[in-house]
Amino acid sequence: MKSFNNQVAAITGAGSGIGRALALNLAHQGCHLALSDVNTEGLAQTVELAKANSIRITQHKVDVAQRQEVLDWASQVIAEHGRINLLINNAGVAQGGTTEGNDYSDYEWIMSINFWGVVNGTKAFLPHIKASGSGHIVNISSIFGIFAQPGMGAYNASKFAVRGFTEALRQELDIAGYGISASCVHPGGIKTNIANSARMNASMDSLTGTNAASAKSQFNDQLLKTTPEKAAQVILDGVLKNKRRILIGTDARMADLMQRLLPAGYQRLVTAAMRMAAKGNR
Repeated sequence: MKSFNNQVAAITGAGSGIGRALALNLAHQGCHLALSDVNTEGLAQTVELAKANSIRITQHKVDVAQRQEVLDWASQVIAEHGRINLLINNAGVAQGGTTEGNDYSDYEWIMSINFWGVVNGTKAFLPHIKASGSGHIVNISSIFGIFAQPGMGAYNASKFAVRGFTEALRQELDIAGYGISASCVHPGGIKTNIANSARMNASMDSLTGTNAASAKSQFNDQLLKTTPEKAAQVILDGVLKNKRRILIGTDARMADLMQRLLPAGYQRLVTAAMRMAAKGNR
């Protein structure tokens, strides 16, 4: 894609955070929008903010974990817009807990949204993007799709899965020559509500030396530095440059570099840092 003007973009999780920032940025560039979220109130607010631009906007309540809902949405987007050029699988959730402390249902819940939501969106929209003749698929992973963190095993698993899925997809699209590409996005700490809404269980107390509420507050204050607006701009610039991997924030770039330099050894550094932090919290 060389421009977003007069293109059609479908965005999941558009009711807040990066999803809303992406919608508003694209709207300003003249891109028509098909927006979805499970949060209809937040979605309506995004539409209200975007409609000042002379573009077509549609909105639908969609749970990305429900395959049929995503398939139906894709059909509705084509009926309403006639085509689709850009898909951004942005919807996601977070969960904290140790492997021992997590229940099987914790893994099933996060994978159904973070991973299967990406698969559902990609599979539902890919034939329509192919029919348009050109386009791009953007899948939001995380720096924790490159760099593992204790107490985030379920989240890590979901985001590592998104990375593997997207990198394989990109290579397949390169080989096929459809005029379609794909990028995997790895944000660092973004000032969104995902941390506040994260599910955390008591097993995290032993790792962090504090309770879940305090751990969330500490995470928000110390690690969430990049604004959603900045993240959206980096993502869209990456699409126009056809980047395979899009890193957002200094923290993401540093973590990526550490993993490259110390592909196994970085784990010792993280473990030591976590022990020190937990000791300081007790």
